Amino acid sequence: MLPLVLLGLAGLGWTAGGYLAATREMPVALDVLLAIGSVLPVAVAYRRPVLAWRIALVMMFAGVINVDPAESWPWNTVQIIGTLVVIGRLAATSESLVTIWAVSITLVPVFLYAPDANAWGAAVLIVAVAALGDIVSRRRSTREMLEEQTELNELERAKRAVLEERARIAREMHDVVAHHMSMIAVQAETAPYRVADLPESAKQELTTIAAAAREALTDMRRLLGVLRSDSQEALTTPQPGYDRITELVTTAQRSGLPVDAELPELPDLPEAVGLAAYRIVQEALANAARHAPGGPVRLRARARPGALELRVHNELTREATAGTGHGLVGMHERVALLGGELTAGPDGQGGFQVVATIPRPRENS
Repeated sequence: MLPLVLLGLAGLGWTAGGYLAATREMPVALDVLLAIGSVLPVAVAYRRPVLAWRIALVMMFAGVINVDPAESWPWNTVQIIGTLVVIGRLAATSESLVTIWAVSITLVPVFLYAPDANAWGAAVLIVAVAALGDIVSRRRSTREMLEEQTELNELERAKRAVLEERARIAREMHDVVAHHMSMIAVQAETAPYRVADLPESAKQELTTIAAAAREALTDMRRLLGVLRSDSQEALTTPQPGYDRITELVTTAQRSGLPVDAELPELPDLPEAVGLAAYRIVQEALANAARHAPGGPVRLRARARPGALELRVHNELTREATAGTGHGLVGMHERVALLGGELTAGPDGQGGFQVVATIPRPRENS
């Protein structure tokens, strides 16, 4: 493309030189310089529009050397067209104030050297070209601002989604932690009655532990009130766990989603791990039903040393549609909260796979 542009400019320069040689009596060297000066601003305008305008302005004064008074225009046609191109490029890439100053200064040689009628016509044409270029500049600036604002909005939505997911996870984890704290309080309070011959110091220590556990429960309820939004009602049912994943599978199968599940019994699974596993499978099945309806789904749970591994794989029956929710965000947040890892994405064979590895430290009995 560039060689063609340079070839075209060379042809226009040759045309301008021929016109000057035929209409003006001046040395060949000066003829060549004016011909080059007629097209040079156009060559520079793409990358350096301000510099191109400065060259064009100088040529507006130099281009009238040895002009014939009988000519209707003191500049050759190539130079006039080139100046308009430079003005348009400058207006399209610069701020409005720069364009106004450039056009105002350009009109000085126009009214200084051109005949009155032609000068006004040229002035109108220059102003019109500059106005069109300024419109292009304003539209580009507006589009860039909109794109920047859109990007900021997307980042803000992503941050808000993460915060909302973390708050929701914290609300759900409250029941799990509250259960353990309640057990601590109950065991500490009932120990003096269950264990005989406890020394008085041990009884006082257990009483202190029970009081601290009760106080911690109260503080947790206050924290939960802060995390809960105004429109959200308090949770009154126990949080689901690993043992209820089979209910999700049954519901998905009834809705027409072919799910093949292998869920070994894991009775010693901590409640927090079970809750995370349930929510991950719930979201993965929902995504499969939403983005690949009717496609087979394989669900595998496997107990590894110190960890629970979940794999949910679905085959796409059609091109997957872009999701608008924050399910993957919630998955990552839940697994990260427990110190695990999660990967989600295409499997390279036309399917989609979610793999979660959740640490499962043994609970103290």
